[in-house]
Amino acid sequence: MGLHRVVALVLPPQSTFELACAAEVFGMSRPGLPSRYEFGVCAERPGAVPTLAGYDLVAAEGLSAMAKADTVVIPGWQRHDRPVPPAVLDAVRLAHRRGARIVAICSGAFLLAEAGLLDHRKATTHWRMAAELAARFPEVQVEPDLLYVDLGDIATSAGTAAGIDLCLHLVRGDHGAAYAAQVVRHMVMPPHREGGQLQYAAPARADHPPQSLAVVLDWALERLHEPLGLDDLAARAGISPRTLARRFAGQLGVTPGRWLLGQRVLAARALLEETDLPVETIAARVGLSSAANLRRRFHALVHTTPAAYRRSFGGQ
Repeated sequence: MGLHRVVALVLPPQSTFELACAAEVFGMSRPGLPSRYEFGVCAERPGAVPTLAGYDLVAAEGLSAMAKADTVVIPGWQRHDRPVPPAVLDAVRLAHRRGARIVAICSGAFLLAEAGLLDHRKATTHWRMAAELAARFPEVQVEPDLLYVDLGDIATSAGTAAGIDLCLHLVRGDHGAAYAAQVVRHMVMPPHREGGQLQYAAPARADHPPQSLAVVLDWALERLHEPLGLDDLAARAGISPRTLARRFAGQLGVTPGRWLLGQRVLAARALLEETDLPVETIAARVGLSSAANLRRRFHALVHTTPAAYRRSFGGQ
């Protein structure tokens, strides 16, 4: 299998964190983990590019690097109140027409909108800039609350850590849940967040600081084969189901049921990749009761069948 080439387009003044999100996921060589990506950086012109951190980075390649990319990442566009250089817009449009996947982190969505790649399509950005994106580009269906939106050929994310969430989501789609889980372990990251989760939650009252859900989540992950429900999770946490549901909404942006289903399907993906177990057995192991139920839930979340998924990612 050839390496998937990822090229990040840096633009002055470049945000170092958004660029690091892409570089950490796609550009790191990790002991014991096969490399699946080749990562590079390009700019409008090769040379020094100022950053928001007060130092310059050096881009060895110009816009022509995007002509060889399988994925182009735009890690922010800090001057989104100014026109994008025409040569940059042309290069991004050409890469998209050629079939490259275009990924915007945070304010990079403004560049894609100006290029016309988001017309009549869903997109997100940092919640603080969502209203501006919607006002300037009314043809874009802005989703202000979501962590990320993946349309296949185009993907956008909110700011900061949501950029990592999106990049890991793309790795999961490219090479399967088991490979992505190994990357996550190397990065010492928590379990993945779905794109449909909220960007932020309402602030907690100062006299009632939120209690971590980590103990309950870890307990549930060890018992996915059991018929767990809201009442079981609440009993483990020692609180009422209504209180637990509020904590899930506040800390994870999803209901307990949606979180459980996502974890069960994620576990099924790993078993499909790493074992030859029948679908019926996998369904029982992850708590989805039957092969028919697994197929239905799997298709709803992964948009393919377990059999097709195993053909794509099994034995990697």
